[in-house]
Amino acid sequence: MQPEALGAAEKATAPYGSWESPITAAAVSAAGRTVEGLAVAGDGRLVWVEKRPEEGGASVLVREAAEPRGKALDVSPQGFAVRTLAQEYGGGSGAFAVQGDTVVFSNYSDQRLYMQTIGDSSPRPLTPDYAASEVRYADGVFDPHFHRYVTIMEDHRNNSSDPVTTIAAVKTSDRDVNEPTILVSGNDFYAFPRVDPSEKRMAWIEWSNPNMSWDKSQLWVGYFSEKGEVQNRICIAGGDPTLVESPTEPKWSSKGELFFITDRQSGFWNIYKWDEQSNVVIQLYALDAEFSKPMWVFGASSYAFVGKNDSSLKIICCYRQNGRSYVGVLDPGSGSFSTLVIPFSSVTNIVSGDECFYIEGASANLPVSIAKVTLDEKRTVTTDFSLIWSSSEDVTEYKSYFSLPEFIEFPTVIPGQHAYAYFYAPYSHSFQGPSDEKPPLLVRTHGGPTEEARGILDLNVQYWTSRGWALVDVNYGGSSGYGREYRERILGQWGAVDVNDCCSCATFLVETGRVDGQRLCITGESAGGFTTLACLAFRQTFKAGCSLYGIADLTSLRAGSHKFEACYTDNLVGNKQAYDERAPINFVDKFTCPLILFHGLEDTVVPPDQTAKIYKAIKDKGLPVALVEYEGEPHGFRKAENIKFTLEQEMVFFARLVGKFKVAGDITPINIQNFD
Repeated sequence: MQPEALGAAEKATAPYGSWESPITAAAVSAAGRTVEGLAVAGDGRLVWVEKRPEEGGASVLVREAAEPRGKALDVSPQGFAVRTLAQEYGGGSGAFAVQGDTVVFSNYSDQRLYMQTIGDSSPRPLTPDYAASEVRYADGVFDPHFHRYVTIMEDHRNNSSDPVTTIAAVKTSDRDVNEPTILVSGNDFYAFPRVDPSEKRMAWIEWSNPNMSWDKSQLWVGYFSEKGEVQNRICIAGGDPTLVESPTEPKWSSKGELFFITDRQSGFWNIYKWDEQSNVVIQLYALDAEFSKPMWVFGASSYAFVGKNDSSLKIICCYRQNGRSYVGVLDPGSGSFSTLVIPFSSVTNIVSGDECFYIEGASANLPVSIAKVTLDEKRTVTTDFSLIWSSSEDVTEYKSYFSLPEFIEFPTVIPGQHAYAYFYAPYSHSFQGPSDEKPPLLVRTHGGPTEEARGILDLNVQYWTSRGWALVDVNYGGSSGYGREYRERILGQWGAVDVNDCCSCATFLVETGRVDGQRLCITGESAGGFTTLACLAFRQTFKAGCSLYGIADLTSLRAGSHKFEACYTDNLVGNKQAYDERAPINFVDKFTCPLILFHGLEDTVVPPDQTAKIYKAIKDKGLPVALVEYEGEPHGFRKAENIKFTLEQEMVFFARLVGKFKVAGDITPINIQNFD
């Protein structure tokens, strides 16, 4: 179903891909604000980090307005950016924490921790100034028992490629800057240090190579000594060698009960509770759905507590099932579970406030937004749902041009097996395609590769569909949101399962009569860029491709991987032979179609020389190819002007090389090698 529009007879007929649209690349880049982490201050107002492409990708801590529909206020002052580089991806709520009217945050330029009173524009440093940002902090919480800040510390001082990760404590009451005190050490990675407010103890997650946290991890609880040291440690989950599980997101209720999420029984992340008296874990509600997601960035919050320290305590949680998010209310006492009706089909974070909770989410009609939700006295029915922030406040002006996603299930190359995607048909209020023509198709391959396309309003998608393109976001085998079994399809098969599924999806759309089989294009970022390049090297399905900071050389990627992903590539690829056989850089002779590439020169996740190598090889082969490199951009483009330029040049490239149409608008194309 599409929004109401002009009747077919009233629409202008024009070739697919040539339609005029008010959704310009400038509009897309202006709508590129994102939210990174939520927390509630002592006055009950929400604070979050807002990434602003129009300010060069600045990450600013802001606070909810005091009045409804008021303007949110910046908390972090000019010259500071709230962003951590721990585990390279940093992210989310992991960059800051709030207690009352005090915030502690990681500053991007020097990676030091700073403490600031909300409303005061003079943050003071808590940690020493190490040269070259060699010590990084993330996922911290206030410790009320010892007047300190407990945080993940990643120390690169002795070995930048193999940093030491620990859980450390930083004094907050002392005006002097002090060295952090190590509380927990000895494992490769740590996350979610969470202090019990009612007793002197702490929970945390840890894991070790070669696992990623979503493969296998452990949940621990340790008790503080009178001096604040961690002792008497107990492994709550993940310690049984006969069970493969990945506990995550531990949280203490206000009365000292420990809850967490794990996938120990069904392979789906569900909510559990630790019974301290018997030292057993209890599943609170069983559902073949994902109540959490892979921990690429710190600080995820998939559930929160509402209510007091009595029978009224409830858990508000979000979960993914069959390509859609739901918000549920779980009573941990009775085990009863109910769902709330909300306008979001995708929810990524939840935090609780005073008699309300806040959710970060989106839908097919709503861009990424933050909503404040108030419940009735029984906390079972939504009484008020109000948006307090939107990544694109003016998005409604384009509503008549929106293409709505269709969740599709398509067959893979394995008989009886299926994969999933979101298909967007071309749609415009003003235009329609010729009756004898099928639209071109752009296949999008998400990164990760354990991430997930979510079928939400994204002006980047609508930029294409409102001009007459069909677009499909593929959740190939290995994507999150469908349980462990689906996620593990890609282990040892990266460059095979994802490639097969993307090609199968495109073929399915051709065979069902939705798109033109002679105008199939593919695009992807990072790991999605690898899938794109592999599709072009090893299949003949697509006619042109675009790789944004994609991986071309698996061996070089493995050699240059940072610690967080040091063994991830091995898990995905499997063996040395596969490293050679699935690397697109080794099979340039098999490329048969045009390619455009984009890369940031400050990228520390995928080195820019990988893209330079693939560009030179394709150029030397004589195929049409173009390369755009951006000064000052990391892994993922943050500056509005670069986001705009990338989108325009990608579309014009496809139009010129695959086309049968001219792109509407005044766009000057870049030079394409081997193309007249």
